[in-house]
Amino acid sequence: MAETARRQRSAALPETLPLFPLPGVLLLPRGRLPLNIFEPRYLAMVEDALKAERLIGMIQPADAEASLAPDPARQPAELFRVGCAGRMTQFGETDDGRYLITLTGVSRFAIAEELPLTEGGYRRARVDWARYAEDRGETEARAIDRDALLAALRHYFKRRKLSANWDAVTSAADDALVTALAMVCPFEAREKQALLESAGLAERAALLLALFHIGAAHDGDGDAKLQ
Repeated sequence: MAETARRQRSAALPETLPLFPLPGVLLLPRGRLPLNIFEPRYLAMVEDALKAERLIGMIQPADAEASLAPDPARQPAELFRVGCAGRMTQFGETDDGRYLITLTGVSRFAIAEELPLTEGGYRRARVDWARYAEDRGETEARAIDRDALLAALRHYFKRRKLSANWDAVTSAADDALVTALAMVCPFEAREKQALLESAGLAERAALLLALFHIGAAHDGDGDAKLQ
């Protein structure tokens, strides 16, 4: 029964996805990502997604500097091969024509083949969902070292001069806590990618713990804020 339900969830996912490359931006399954959309190609992407499954594939450029090239449509930046699809669960439009959307993470995917640009100018790919079927199942119940993670987080935030709503942090369930920390903390793009590709909750929590220890060794100002 469980295997049948899993196959049905996978079958409901599309074979192709629009891609939204953003360096340093991470979406994880069940995470929520607010986005301010203003570029014409990504306005077109949102409009097309609203007409279909409302899914957008968040993915990082492998080279953040290359992604900022003057004409990325002619020389598209190389992408990491793994991203996360999010479903639009909130949508708004501003007076100046921007879209304010929120994506809720559904599942990670691997790029099988990048396809030609759409008429709207955004990228898309044929994707493989099979490797991450567990993302559409029940949240795993594996234990994490929560006390060590929170202690390292407090030290990391103190050293980096970051703020947090500690009541919300300490009351969050393990999976929500790990997901939020991975998404909002100001890690480098490759560190974010490693968090995305972690096998599961326990592995992602262990990597977070290591990143907090490394990051606390370096003073710096950040702009992350945990609500």
